[in-house]
Amino acid sequence: MSQLPVEPDLESQQVPSKPVLRDDPKFASTKIAFIQYLVVGVFLFLITAFWDLQVQNPEFYNERAERNRIKSLPILAPRGKILDRDGRVLVDNHSSFSLILSRENLKLEHLKEIAAGLNLDYQDLKTRVDRYSNRPKYEPIVIKEELTPADLAFVEAHRDPEFFPELEIIHAQKRLYPQNGFAAHVIGYTGEVSEAELDTPEFARYDPGDVVGKFGIERQYNERLMGVDGERQVVVDNRGREREVLGIKEARPGRNLQLTLDLDLQAVAELAMEGRKGAVVALDPRTGEVLAMVSRPTFDPNKFAVRIKAADWKDLTSNPDKPLLNRAIQAQLAPGSTFKPIVAIAALQDGSVDEEFSVRCGGGASFYGRYFKCWEKKGHGTVSLHKGIAQSCDVYFYTIGNRIGIDKIAFYSEMAGLGRRTGIDLPHETEGVVPSTRWKARNFRQKWYPGETISVAIGQGALTVSPLQLAAAEGGMALSGVWHRPHLVKDAKLPPPNRWSLTPEHVQAVVDGMYAVVNDGGTGGRARIPGIEVCGKTGTSQLASNQFLQGKTAAHLKDNAWFIGFAPRHNPEIVVTALFENGEHGYLAGPIVRDVIKAYFDKKARTVSQQRPKPPVIALGPGNARPLSADPRPPAP
Repeated sequence: MSQLPVEPDLESQQVPSKPVLRDDPKFASTKIAFIQYLVVGVFLFLITAFWDLQVQNPEFYNERAERNRIKSLPILAPRGKILDRDGRVLVDNHSSFSLILSRENLKLEHLKEIAAGLNLDYQDLKTRVDRYSNRPKYEPIVIKEELTPADLAFVEAHRDPEFFPELEIIHAQKRLYPQNGFAAHVIGYTGEVSEAELDTPEFARYDPGDVVGKFGIERQYNERLMGVDGERQVVVDNRGREREVLGIKEARPGRNLQLTLDLDLQAVAELAMEGRKGAVVALDPRTGEVLAMVSRPTFDPNKFAVRIKAADWKDLTSNPDKPLLNRAIQAQLAPGSTFKPIVAIAALQDGSVDEEFSVRCGGGASFYGRYFKCWEKKGHGTVSLHKGIAQSCDVYFYTIGNRIGIDKIAFYSEMAGLGRRTGIDLPHETEGVVPSTRWKARNFRQKWYPGETISVAIGQGALTVSPLQLAAAEGGMALSGVWHRPHLVKDAKLPPPNRWSLTPEHVQAVVDGMYAVVNDGGTGGRARIPGIEVCGKTGTSQLASNQFLQGKTAAHLKDNAWFIGFAPRHNPEIVVTALFENGEHGYLAGPIVRDVIKAYFDKKARTVSQQRPKPPVIALGPGNARPLSADPRPPAP
């Protein structure tokens, strides 16, 4: 028989049991306490933030809130103009657009696209932004000047908040310099202040991004030329679009600066030095006003007006001719025979010789066991002061230099201003060297040998000057011992002139010799100007010894040519120094000086003619008007 199935005994099987939730008063109270503490903590956090916002720092947060709707844009102040002595503009400004980066809205990931769209170097742009990392966020960064039409189109197409809301265009006034490097070494250039400059006392008060004078007059008178930037506050919407102008603080332009330079003389000097290496300085010895200053080779300061390209900067700094060197105030070269008038006045004042003292030149002379040649191999015969200057006889000056000694030469040279800065209002002027026994002991710990004086007496040896120093020294000597400080700005504050009472007869004797250099068969006949009493002195200075130069024909080793001239003969109004590097012969620099002096007197004659009143005209009836003359009678038929 079959058996019926039996129901399993559920109670006898071991079935795992599930946990049974029970109401636990202790567990519930813990949860409630946690939630309460959490609510209290959040409430305390909010109260603390509210306290900080409304009580402790309300101005700070109000200012930040305002910036969300108010935008400040700088109004850049134009620099003052630079004018010549007649008020003609040498340096002006021109209107342009610059692009600024608002750091409040800046997103660093945008920099690569911005650099690509504006044709900027990304690393340069990033470095520029990094420089401002410690500056307040509201200070914008100028990232590009002189925007092109393509740049403007790119910015207008991408300044929407969806693209680059950090970009803003502002108006700017950029420097406009004369073309072709005209007066570049005098005027200088501007540029953005560098990190290194910000650490110097001169630029400590400026901020990163400020445009300052970096060279020449632009640097010397930077504070006077710089203006004060203004500000424009506008209300913008959430898309950065301008809705309302709240206020404008106008920029204050810099002050104009009038130079002593004469544009006409400067142009003549620039043309005279075209294609040559050297410098020209023209000044009025009666006042110290610099009428012209040229240094060649030159550079184009317009390349610095925005931001000079790395390639252009490399070309300038690697050029062996050093176009950034202002040779007029920084060249330190032997003056050659242009120094002889200083030696002559020293010998006369010292009493070592008089005007009649003479020597015999046979083409050279021996001193201290060494034979020193004269430039004239055949010799000059019997030579006294007048002929010695006119013919530039080396033997004559060897002899009188040896008589007075190096320390007397140094004394009168320093009295005339050599061996130290003139104090002209330009940066980086050099001192030059006037050797003496003390100078050699201090610099070389050696004694001075008398044989060294022989070379210094003709402007060689350790002696070095700049063209400006030479012009100022001999211009003051021609005025019988009155040396005014050279300067380039009309209203410059100047100290009283240095004075040393030179014997008028001695000065006249030297001046007469320099007159003969130009007008009586001397070495500088190319500087002669009919009707104008030009006095001058040629100079040729070696760059190396004759022994070293044997067999060498390199152009950069050729002698330097110098010429210094002034006019008129008595109470000179203009003195001009020309340095023609590697020009070989001093007389070749004479025409440069001649052209500048002639331009000065030609302009003076034109000015006098224009100022002369025209004779009044009297009417004698129809068709019979004539000027009123001293004789009122009608002309004879």
